[in-house]
Amino acid sequence: MTVVIDDTGRDVLLSWRHRFVPDLWNWELPGGLLDDGESPAETAAREVEEETGYRPRTVEHLVTFEPMAGTVRSAHHVFLARGAERVADPTELNEGTFRWVPLADVPGLIAAGKVGNSGALVGLLHVLALSGPTAASRAE
Repeated sequence: MTVVIDDTGRDVLLSWRHRFVPDLWNWELPGGLLDDGESPAETAAREVEEETGYRPRTVEHLVTFEPMAGTVRSAHHVFLARGAERVADPTELNEGTFRWVPLADVPGLIAAGKVGNSGALVGLLHVLALSGPTAASRAE
């Protein structure tokens, strides 16, 4: 998964989508599965472009976590992309509706239960924590 922050540092690219198994509508990050021979960073950049039509200017590793430690092994890699350039229409069409959401709104979305995906929570909370206590006020 990748937290994509726009060039101003004020907005994050999120997808509003429905997950059928938990019957959950929520905001999610772009992401996907690694292709053979592909590094997690290459996957992150490729998935952002396929799902959103934006090419990240940078991709840096934030954290790798196990969402169900003790049950299954399933490493999830979370990246941060600072800046993005619109290069095409998305080629993955079943990924929900992506839009730029003010980073300042993210804590409220999380509190309201509108971010239910573990990877999105980990990535967004990580970015908010790295931004410090004044991140939300700077983004307004």
